[in-house]
Parts: sequence; C-alpha cells; structure tokens
Amino acid sequence: MNEKEAGTEREKATIVVFSGELDRALAAFNIATTAASMGMEVTMFFTFWGLNVIVREKGSGGEKKALQRMMGLMNRGGARRLSLSRLNMLGAGKAAMKKLMREYRMPSLEEMIPMAKELGVRFIACTTSMALMGLKESDFIPEVDDFAGAATYVEKAASSKINLFI
Repeated sequence: MNEKEAGTEREKATIVVFSGELDRALAAFNIATTAASMGMEVTMFFTFWGLNVIVREKGSGGEKKALQRMMGLMNRGGARRLSLSRLNMLGAGKAAMKKLMREYRMPSLEEMIPMAKELGVRFIACTTSMALMGLKESDFIPEVDDFAGAATYVEKAASSKINLFI
C-alpha cells in the first residue's frame, strides 16, 4: 500500500530556482531544507540563471554555438561563484556576507546542497534552459536527480501545498 492509499501522503513543496544569485539561492535552500526537515516532499526546479547553482565549476565545454560559448564565459556556473543580488561591490559584499554566515554558524551554499540531498530534496534541471545555454547533463553536480522540462514542474506544483519562485 502506498502513502496515498494509506491516507498518509506527505505534503509537498516545489521551488523554482530562477535566480543564480547567492542570497536568493541561500533563501531557496533554507526554505527547502526546512520544509524537508518538517517531513515535506520537496522538489527544486532549476531553470535559466538558477542552473548556475547546480552547474559544476568546470563544465564539459563541449560543442556550443558562438552565442552559447559567449554566455558561458560571462555566466560561469558553480555555487562558489555566485554573486549577491544587491551590494555585491565587486565581491566585497559577498565576502562580508560569507564572513557573517561563518560567525553566526549559518551553513554556506556549498554545505546546504548536500544537506538538502540528505533530507531527500529532489533537484531537477530544466532541459529547455539547458539547451539554450548549451549545457549537457555531464555539466551538473552529482546531486541533480533529473533533467526535465516545464511540464514536470507543473505536474509537481499542481499537487504541492507550497509553490515558490525564487
């Protein structure tokens, strides 16, 4: 008997991670890990700039069109490379924030990613955005569970109690 038949289906949360900025990614992961720790089934759908959160720092490169190569040079992925959405100040703001995070024992984004996986959060990379940016499955961190389009997100969101766009 599955959870639904037993009447014990877990509440669900879906989070679209659209932004590739550190503070917004931290907020998304903070909510995701909190919801998962409260017993919710959590799915994070990474699309457009949000793919940078889950891209390996050294992607495969591969065969890309000129515009995709240029975008890749200007938009290098990897959780450690993300800047702040405001007050980045050529990286000084980011450094200050990371210092405060260590001081107040808040986990870094690099620590939150495996923490989320341990709590059962599912990561889905948007295949449409991947195609636009010339990214392949091998360009992503191993924590990514699936590669799918918007229809998969809509299906998950339709049965979720919480839907967020960050």
